[in-house]
Amino acid sequence: MAHRLLGLGDNTVDTYVDRGLQFPGGNAVNVAVQAKRLGAETGYLGCFGSDEAGALLSDALTREGVDIARCRMRSGRNARAFIGHDGQDRRFLRSERGVRSDWGSFDGDDLAYIASYDIVHSSIYSELDDALSVVRGAARRLSYDFSERWTYENLAATLPAVDIAFLSYPSASDEECRALLTRCIGSGAGIAVATRGAKGAMALVSGSFHEQGASPAPIVDTLGAGDGFIAAFLLAILAGNGAAAALAAGADHAARVCGYQGGFGHGATWSCTEAAVP
Repeated sequence: MAHRLLGLGDNTVDTYVDRGLQFPGGNAVNVAVQAKRLGAETGYLGCFGSDEAGALLSDALTREGVDIARCRMRSGRNARAFIGHDGQDRRFLRSERGVRSDWGSFDGDDLAYIASYDIVHSSIYSELDDALSVVRGAARRLSYDFSERWTYENLAATLPAVDIAFLSYPSASDEECRALLTRCIGSGAGIAVATRGAKGAMALVSGSFHEQGASPAPIVDTLGAGDGFIAAFLLAILAGNGAAAALAAGADHAARVCGYQGGFGHGATWSCTEAAVP
């Protein structure tokens, strides 16, 4: 039987202003789609805007076979990120939150839906705030991505509710990375993983550190590679694999995601000509 994963929280439309293209994305969305492509049954629960961006997201998720039955459809603009490029390197210009945080309350049907999944994945961009404790009460297991926006304060506040924590720490030495992961476990996480860009990834599981190099890949676009890593890592853990195998699965799938544009494709023309800088 396929494992079930729910992406809960953030979405965005990644807008390549210098290329006139837009792609559906966001951490929770990307993880749900990539897990689906890897064979899981997946859903996504979040807030869509009533504009072109919201329609692009909902259509792409439906086409990928990700359940969106309990998504909120809100009047207003969807979240959008504006991105430029220097060669193959991307530059984030600015973002619009849109209706992303217009959650309202979680009712009994929402909580039953959350509880029907083997694992729920969310992120620091999801703006769940106090609702995270409600989600934790319903979720069987909770995964959470702090990305590079972690601080010691938000780690201490959030990790007691988290089973599997992901953080981005590409600039760190091995010693600094081990110290951060140790701190995460001490704050309540069951498993802590640091992604390190070209240096690969490191995990702390059951008192042991595990390291994994980055898998080689022809780079088309690195956007969403970290989310592909998370999806493959989580499914390997759900399958009962050890940390080393989960890290290797994550690295291999991250490399595959680098082979196409956007978090998971479904690019569309973006015709807006307004300046995308402050």
